[in-house]
Amino acid sequence: MDQFYEEVEEPVSPHGQYFNNSVICSYIFSFLELAIPFDVSLAIPLIKDVFIPINPRFSSIMVRHEDGEMRWQKVEVKLEEHLKIPKFPETTNSSSIELYDNYHKDYVSSILTEITPQEKPLWEIHIINYPTTNAVSTIIFKLHHSLGDGYSLMGALLSCLQRADDPSLPLTFPSRPQLDSDKSLLKKLYFGVNSFFSSMSDFGSSIIKARIIADDITPIRSGYEGIVSQHFILSDISFSLDEIKEIKSKLGVTLNDVVCGMIFYGLRLYMEEMNERTKTSNSTALVMLNTRNIKGYQSLKEMQKPESKGLWGNKISFLQIPIPKPNQSEISNPLEFVWEASDVLKKKKRSFGVHLIGLLIDLEMKLIGPEAVAKEIYNTIGNSSVLISNMVGPVEKMALANHPVNGLYFTSTCGPEDVNIAIMSYVKIVRMTMKTLKGFIDEYKLKFCMEKAFEVMYKTSMVISEIPTKN
Repeated sequence: MDQFYEEVEEPVSPHGQYFNNSVICSYIFSFLELAIPFDVSLAIPLIKDVFIPINPRFSSIMVRHEDGEMRWQKVEVKLEEHLKIPKFPETTNSSSIELYDNYHKDYVSSILTEITPQEKPLWEIHIINYPTTNAVSTIIFKLHHSLGDGYSLMGALLSCLQRADDPSLPLTFPSRPQLDSDKSLLKKLYFGVNSFFSSMSDFGSSIIKARIIADDITPIRSGYEGIVSQHFILSDISFSLDEIKEIKSKLGVTLNDVVCGMIFYGLRLYMEEMNERTKTSNSTALVMLNTRNIKGYQSLKEMQKPESKGLWGNKISFLQIPIPKPNQSEISNPLEFVWEASDVLKKKKRSFGVHLIGLLIDLEMKLIGPEAVAKEIYNTIGNSSVLISNMVGPVEKMALANHPVNGLYFTSTCGPEDVNIAIMSYVKIVRMTMKTLKGFIDEYKLKFCMEKAFEVMYKTSMVISEIPTKN
């Protein structure tokens, strides 16, 4: 059937245009690990009846109209063109799982850099019906970043799933800590003034970092040009959420503080392992943030209401956090990385620098256009050493059409980053996914250093009898 078009009165948002142009073509990949083989006969009906109706953008393409404005325009979706089911060589020997692990890794590496055609809706679903170490089968959702940010797209994915224990009940998520609303007027004034100056400092340093100053060349930052065309490898590590909570309680910090501190320590261990001279180099983490003023996931129906604070789309910005440099005392006490992360994150939370950056980007969009803004974002990512993002997953086991989901994780492709780390919790597991530049990053050594960082932090924190005071 010939493709037809239907007018949709929705302009492409500025963020949608930043992430889809000649400079940046960004995707979010969500992975569902199933406990049983997926029934492929259910794929097309599920896409047609469950996935496509989620949002009009899943059946639309970007079109530039006569007035020069980019808009989402409705098209007919040929579902078979968006469904990919790879065929791997059959094997029956004792090492079949290991072979399928390699086939799986190679296949994922290939789709990380493939660009979906612009004349079709910007998404694909890949069904890998082969067993691996972590799953009996795996479903991969490849969704263009212009369709929405991680919050929107994860909400879309979760709307296709049900609770495994009782499908009639909604999925629930960990509650976010409540802010202290009982501060005295004097304290509020102090934090208000402090927030103003902190915001100005964050805003200024972010602009300088984006346009002038780049991190040192190290084992985690190559400085290569044209890196988007390179090949990447995906690897992952699982941590116990309960053990992370134990560290949190022992140190009197947040879960994010523990995870960030562990990542920073792991990166420094890797840098020291690969080139000892770089262990104190200037390195920065670029942390992607959801700027919605909400406590947790909203239902898809709530998210799509015009008055919703969790409005569908791209509501993101970034924080630039210096990766702490180890000195002799910090080598002997890796918990310093957690406390340092905690101090920085507390200051950043009181800052409006993130929102000021968003306002500046929106202004630049109007003045110089999406391609130029995308170049600035590209440079910001390229000047940093690692890109970090995180999402909170449900606390209950899920199922997709009665197929139990054992694992859930994600990654993204954003720009010229050599190391991209994505964190997601699911039930009692925290999954760290590392997308690394093939041939530059030693994925096995980096994974070992991250595991060592967590192990050392856990053991060190467990011998603390009470919450210490940081000097």
